[in-house]
Amino acid sequence: MRRSPTRRRLLQSTALASLAAVAGCLSGGPGSQAIGADGDGTATDSPAATTADATESTATETAESTPAESLDDWLADANGYTGDRRRYGPGSQPTIAVGEPVDDEMAFDPPMIAVPPGTNVRWDWTGHGGQHNVVALDGTFDSGRTNAQAGTGYHYVFDDPGVYRFVSEPHREDGMKGAVVVREPPSTGNDAVDAWVVDSSNFDGSVADETGRETTTVTVGAAGNGGNFAFDPPVLKVSAGTTVRWRWDGGPHSVVFRDLDVRSDGVFSEPGVHLEHDFEDPGTYLYACGPHQTLGMKGAIVVE
Repeated sequence: MRRSPTRRRLLQSTALASLAAVAGCLSGGPGSQAIGADGDGTATDSPAATTADATESTATETAESTPAESLDDWLADANGYTGDRRRYGPGSQPTIAVGEPVDDEMAFDPPMIAVPPGTNVRWDWTGHGGQHNVVALDGTFDSGRTNAQAGTGYHYVFDDPGVYRFVSEPHREDGMKGAVVVREPPSTGNDAVDAWVVDSSNFDGSVADETGRETTTVTVGAAGNGGNFAFDPPVLKVSAGTTVRWRWDGGPHSVVFRDLDVRSDGVFSEPGVHLEHDFEDPGTYLYACGPHQTLGMKGAIVVE
């Protein structure tokens, strides 16, 4: 529900009072650091707010940061949100673009990510859409006063599990908001598989058990990763000697194995089976779609 212009001006005024207490062009709480547009981490001093201003601002922010609706409901009108979350594994360093043009509006890209505890998440300003900042609704992190310069950066280390909703204050009512979900990623118990498919949005830790069958099929171009950019199932277990077929449900996609000399004969858009392979030797075999690997279109075959 959009607030009235009077309410919006009140929120903006309150937010500015709070931000005045922060020294530097971009600053944050524990675990965060501002990085200037030139990359040297230099901050610009700004006047400090009075204690009364800070107290009033904190009280308002606390009331505003208690979301009643579910995360999906809150993100329903977030610019660029398609219902998918970009998931990252341990040791990753995710980057969120600040000011990504989407349908004549500005967005965070991606608007929603899932990361394990201890992940350092960075926001990078694109220079589009005017003034932006990054502010958590619960006050966990705050990049400071708004900035419009491309190359500006801000980062925060998420140590504690939870759901962290954030906005760009100047464009919050226009749908520029996002979320970071901090939790351990799903796991099959196979470290190689988990590390490979962790960023596939349709991977939930389960393994499709097709052992004992002579043939089985993987769908290429299933729903996931922001569109039809997934393999279904993403993780498949078969017996030695099983023939696996990859059936395209649309494209353009390909199948390319990482440590096995097996691949489709190019990129296909036409529906149908364009690759099959007999898996004779036990092991773990990892593959991806060449054009869409970076989106998380990956799969794994475990041969027993």
